[in-house]
Amino acid sequence: MADRRSFLIRIDPDVLRALERWARDDLRSLNGQIEFLLRRSLQGEGRLKDPAAGPASHAGRDPRRR
Repeated sequence: MADRRSFLIRIDPDVLRALERWARDDLRSLNGQIEFLLRRSLQGEGRLKDPAAGPASHAGRDPRRR
């Protein structure tokens, strides 16, 4: 597994509740959901390589897709 860094984040309570609901719906942890959304956004903007091109990482993978 790749090295992970932790950091604190300040977030609006309504946004946090919405993320928690979404994470539950997608069967992810809150941390996993946030990382998934960040990765998707970064890839969409061309700021992060496609995970298929680099080392395998399951952290951002959508569990509903096969």
